[in-house]
Amino acid sequence: MKKIALATIAVITAFGTGAFAGTLHGKVSGVSGESVVYVEAVAGKTFPAPAQHITIDQKGLMFVPHITVVQQGTTVEFLNSDSVAHNVFWPAISGNKKLGHNLGTWPQGQRKSFKFDDPGVVSLLCNVHPEMSAYVIVSPTPYFVETDKSGDFKIDNIPDGAYTVTAWHEGAKSKSNPVKVAGDTSADFTLSK
Repeated sequence: MKKIALATIAVITAFGTGAFAGTLHGKVSGVSGESVVYVEAVAGKTFPAPAQHITIDQKGLMFVPHITVVQQGTTVEFLNSDSVAHNVFWPAISGNKKLGHNLGTWPQGQRKSFKFDDPGVVSLLCNVHPEMSAYVIVSPTPYFVETDKSGDFKIDNIPDGAYTVTAWHEGAKSKSNPVKVAGDTSADFTLSK
């Protein structure tokens, strides 16, 4: 009898948990190429920082990948794979110049890391090679995704509730919309320059 009761509780818990997590999908239009879609900060809720580090390489005089989206609190390692010295700096995070930072310059094969504790858009640059640029999008929640090339996106396992969801694209104005997630939810964004 005890085993049946425990099995019943496990089944109810499994179904109950699934009933409160939704999927947000949609399309970002008005721009070409990949965009980033993420759920803004949730009042009264904090999320543990990811333990896994992300690597951004400097290879072929480019940052690879060009766009990286991470959760707030993530440590990013910047690797120099080129045979020339590179620098990594950003003048601000989402326009806040107090959050600008310069990691310095280092030779091939070395790495420098930085923990991104502030959410927002980070424009990466290199003092040595001014043509180099990239972006780190720091999401305040673990609910984010990079769209495919046609702008389609899907974010799974978002707890049902009301959120502000933001779509970002390089060279366009970000757009934030209120979205109520309840099960399978659709939200589209049209961005412009």
